[in-house]
Amino acid sequence: MIPNNENVVLEEQDVSLIEAAKAAIISRYKPDWHVVGAALRLRSGEIVTGVHLEANVGRIAVCAEAIALGRAVTEYGSADIDTIVAVYHSRDGEINIVSPCGMCRELISDYAPQAMALIQDEKHNCVKCPIMDLLPAKYQRNITINYKPK
Repeated sequence: MIPNNENVVLEEQDVSLIEAAKAAIISRYKPDWHVVGAALRLRSGEIVTGVHLEANVGRIAVCAEAIALGRAVTEYGSADIDTIVAVYHSRDGEINIVSPCGMCRELISDYAPQAMALIQDEKHNCVKCPIMDLLPAKYQRNITINYKPK
């Protein structure tokens, strides 16, 4: 369930993060190949972006959030995500915030369980919520793995 955040005003840094995700997909938009952009802000302040990679075999497509997370680990040695957002670029040029898919929710929560996500609620308002709120009863292995980059 999406939290009721009607009274929450997005901070300027959240608006900037949304704009970074939009800029990423606007600059790389290619119908049927690159239609989702993502941006994440690390707790250190860096913003990292990514665009999704579509494939002829849909199951092997890679989401924009996963690309951004991989870039954060590669470029900054960190997956300490403060906030993440993804946007969808339609064929008519409209860009809207979208929720992370189930696999991205799992991936983000594995690497940064404290992360916040910017999503749209049922009224199309942008809300900010903990990633763990989007993944109730998260699957856990019998072993404890805490990701710590080198």
